[in-house]
Order: sequence, then C-alpha cells, then structure tokens
Amino acid sequence: MLSVRQLSFSYGAVKALRDINMTMAEGKVTCVMGRNGVGKTTLMKNIMGVLTPSAGAVLVGDMDLTRLQANRRARAGLALVPQGRQIFPKLTVEENLQVGLAARSDRGKKIPPQIFDLFPVLKTMSKRMGGDLSGGQQQQLAIARALVGQPKILLLDEPTEGIQPNIIQQIGQVLHHLVGEMKMTVVLVEQYLDFVKEFGHHFYIMNRGQVVVEGTTAELTAEIIARHLSV
Repeated sequence: MLSVRQLSFSYGAVKALRDINMTMAEGKVTCVMGRNGVGKTTLMKNIMGVLTPSAGAVLVGDMDLTRLQANRRARAGLALVPQGRQIFPKLTVEENLQVGLAARSDRGKKIPPQIFDLFPVLKTMSKRMGGDLSGGQQQQLAIARALVGQPKILLLDEPTEGIQPNIIQQIGQVLHHLVGEMKMTVVLVEQYLDFVKEFGHHFYIMNRGQVVVEGTTAELTAEIIARHLSV
C-alpha cells in the first residue's frame, strides 16, 4: 500500500535521511525502530508531507504523493499521530475530534460512532477540555482524531511514550482491530520492544538516516537488539 523509494532529506548541510527504501503492506503493522536521533520522526514527516524530501518518492500504490502538500495527502488517505500527541488543550474532546473531519474525502461532518467503540473513554469525556485529560487519554484522543478522517494509512510516532501499561494494551488492541478487521496500513515508530513484538508484523531499523536491518518481528533477535537498539 505505502512505499518509500530512495528517499533523502537534509536539514541544511546535515543529511538526515539517506536513500531510504521501505514497503509497508496493507493490513500489517510495520515498525520503524532505532536509537534517538537516527531520523525516524523526520521520515514520518516526509511521508506525511510536513517536510519535503530532497530526493526520492513516497507512493501509495501507483500514486506518487511526493510533491503533494500534507492536506492533500490527508485527503488521499494518510494520517499522522505525531510524537507528543499535539492535541488542542483549550478545545474539548469533541472539538478536537471535529478537527479531524477536515481530512475526510466525503466531506462528512459527523464523528463516526465507531470512534467511541474503539475509545469509550472519549465519549464519557466529550465535553472535557483536552488539556485536562491524562497522558494516556490524550494519546487515545490523538489517535481517534486521526481516525476520524477515515485514513487508509495510519502513521504513529512513539504512541506508547509516557503511557501507563493498561492504556498501551488498549492502543495495541485498537491497532490489532484496524489491521485485522479494516485492513489498514499502520506505520509505527516505536522503541518499546514488547509492544513491537506483540503487535508488529515487520520491522525496519534505522541508523544515521539509513535502513540497516529489516525483517519480520519474529526475526528480531537479541543479537540485533544488542547491536542496533541497546543504549
């Protein structure tokens, strides 16, 4: 469904991505891993169109999105849940979710009821300000806001960061539903290895802006972890 071909990006003279090649399959969770500062978030921003690559291409099927702005990529079926959640603290939960409606290709104006099936806590807290939610509840809100736009491809940047274990499991079960029942393509930047092994299907490990290892999560051995992920 989603592929990245020879993708490169630089911050001035600093080359952050170097000829990245990745394929993210439909109905699978593809995990992008690596130590801090290797280019994972930069990759997600290039896929979403927040940043523009200096070379290479971002494709959905045969459609080249490389020169499309982020809002047009959203209409084409991409959604990004950024690191740090970035919900609107001075808007209610319901208003935060309504922001996500702008990405819908059918111009729908109502929050799909399935959102509250996936995240029941958001229904009970719909009138509460986003800034009053706990960290785990804000993460659920950020994911739900992305899903309101009915994306085909969901990009998640460190969704378990700073989240309590029970919420992590809830998020994992939501991902399991999205890929299993809805055949969504999920791209997950994640450092929590247990989460990757439980809910991921394929992995790429990055170092210095390049892919250095890839495989199925079943092939994520202790040797690979020690060499490329241990601090």
